Amino acid sequence: MATEKNDALFTLIKSLSKSEKRQFKLYVGRLGGNADANFIALFNILDKQTSYNERQILQNTHIKKQQLSNSKAHLYKQLLISLRLSPLHQNVKSYLREQIDFATILYNKGLYKQSLKLLDKAKNMAIENEENNLAYEIVELEKVIESQYITRSLGNRADVLAVQAKELSMRNVTISKLSNLSLQLYSWMLQKGYAKSNDDIELVTDYFNSRMPEYKIAQLGFMEKMFLYKAYLWYSLITQDFISSYRYSQKWIDIFNDKPNMKKVNPIFYLKGYNYLLESLFMIKHHKKFRSTLEDLKLDMDTKKFSMNDNTEVLASIYYYQNRLNLFFLEADFSKGVLYVPEVLKEVNQFKLKIDEHHIMVFYYKIGCMYFGVADYENCILYLNKIISNKELAMREDLLCFSRVLNLVAHYEAGLDENIESLIKSTFKFLIKMNDLHAVQRKMIEFLRSLTEMYPSELRAAFKKLHAELKVYENHPYEKRSFLYLDILSWLESNIEGIPIPEIINRKNKLLKSE
Repeated sequence: MATEKNDALFTLIKSLSKSEKRQFKLYVGRLGGNADANFIALFNILDKQTSYNERQILQNTHIKKQQLSNSKAHLYKQLLISLRLSPLHQNVKSYLREQIDFATILYNKGLYKQSLKLLDKAKNMAIENEENNLAYEIVELEKVIESQYITRSLGNRADVLAVQAKELSMRNVTISKLSNLSLQLYSWMLQKGYAKSNDDIELVTDYFNSRMPEYKIAQLGFMEKMFLYKAYLWYSLITQDFISSYRYSQKWIDIFNDKPNMKKVNPIFYLKGYNYLLESLFMIKHHKKFRSTLEDLKLDMDTKKFSMNDNTEVLASIYYYQNRLNLFFLEADFSKGVLYVPEVLKEVNQFKLKIDEHHIMVFYYKIGCMYFGVADYENCILYLNKIISNKELAMREDLLCFSRVLNLVAHYEAGLDENIESLIKSTFKFLIKMNDLHAVQRKMIEFLRSLTEMYPSELRAAFKKLHAELKVYENHPYEKRSFLYLDILSWLESNIEGIPIPEIINRKNKLLKSE
């Protein structure tokens, strides 16, 4: 029996807004003779259900068990047709595809001039919005029509179409190579993570350079530039060159600001670029620029500068709330951050069916860190355990590793040390298995293990010793990232000096501003 989680039809119906449901009912009403149709009855009962219940469907409709699969498939198709007709889901791509379909119908009826006139308008719109694949498809259809019906309106018509086809084809090849490279680097990041050695740097650099196509920046259009900057961004992130990742994510956003209409044509790419820009600014701790960039994103959300639909609304919310939490970390304002947590959780729950598990766990990690910052270790452990206990989760290894290390530190601070030895062993085994045991993590685990045999009078000296050992890694090219996920140095300084972590971080921030 299908369940709520894997029943596509039920999930689709639950995603519909009130206006979309009203649109669907008007759509099927226009078809005539559908009032008692099985798929309408099926829609009505699924709309009322809070969880998918097949038995209830069979009991309250005239649908037989052997008919249910076909009825669901038919309803699913009709819902998609209705959504396609809704103004909410109209965009440049859908309009151009529609025009191509209309032109094909006119061509099949032998109305060549009408078809070519429609295609010419669509082609100009496609080129203007850099929908190069669709523009190429339109030119190819124009060539087919011209080969059967010579308009004689332009003497060199065949040559013009041939040149357009060649130019669009070459641009599409460049875009394809650049988008392939950016996707391959993203896959590299997921599978291998950040570079951990000079050998890793050499390997990814060779990979990057061998797949980068030749180009002249002045000859690149919007889409080519976007995928070029995206490829360089991923290369910069993998090599942990966060200054470069900031530069290329800023270039990414700049091309959208130079051509604002592309924010509505490609809203997903626009939002992703903003998120990478904020992530890079967080990595380099550029407080002022981070805050202003986050404010710009919020302004664009409020004024709807990009196309708003279910997908972009969810993405924009994820990126805004995650980076809003990051701002609290940058400014060491953990008390306000904790007060902000209920609003974040409300947003997460609202979009839970549309947010993947990885993003939810990222929220939990940030919330856990926020509670750690105000010394609420019980709540810190609560949210970290949501990550650690998720056995089916496929997410970035670094987040899983740091969740476990922070969990150990939180147990120590909370005085929950009766099982600390077993926690240390399981964490060490996990890190070895994940092949992500950095020098910082190893020294942390060794230190926590030694605490169980240490007298209270020896603690301050032990904290100082560990601080000196870890300080050398603060700007290490392959170890510095550890301190971005888990500010161990500030925690140690807090224990050494006996003052709260936020005061330590604020003191460091003032020094950074004065430099």
